[in-house]
Amino acid sequence: MIESTDPLRLEIAAAAARLLADGATDYASAKRKAAQRVLGERGAPKASMPDNDEVDAALLEHLQLFDAGHAERVMQRRRTAAELMQRLAEFHPYLTGAVWKGIVTEHAPIHLQLFHDNTKDVQIDLLNRGVDFDVVEVPHFRGGPDVEAITFWMADTPVLLSLYRHDDLRGALKGTRGDTGPERGDRRALLGRLGEAA
Repeated sequence: MIESTDPLRLEIAAAAARLLADGATDYASAKRKAAQRVLGERGAPKASMPDNDEVDAALLEHLQLFDAGHAERVMQRRRTAAELMQRLAEFHPYLTGAVWKGIVTEHAPIHLQLFHDNTKDVQIDLLNRGVDFDVVEVPHFRGGPDVEAITFWMADTPVLLSLYRHDDLRGALKGTRGDTGPERGDRRALLGRLGEAA
């Protein structure tokens, strides 16, 4: 990603970052609302809409400036994710999203993608562990039909498990986000990030 020097694009990215820090969870709607706040009713030129990487950069800057607990929150959620990934090892968990990237608002869940051919096995495992969960749907990381997902709380931490077929794992490992590296990592990769931070 080439860093933008367009002041309007940077202003919209900063406004979207503030919305995300305040609890918005959807980048697309945060960018739309941010553009509306910056420009009023007239729409933003397409070239002035920031991409997700630019919003991430603005969000990280915002959290580092205004959220004294951010660094500790990243470490705590990554440690919790590593523990959860060990428990769910048979379902081939990969960490993605905010906790993987290290840009963690108070509302950001630990998002694990599980690659296993029977989603009921995951639900049965959680029920056997006494986990109270809800079933929702989330967009597939490659587009196409939504996939089943499970949400629950682990102590005070929100968790999202999105459920994929084992064959989806091949495509998942190819995914990168420009210069920012892989979009997800297994437990070993996560432990590497925890080690680097320590």
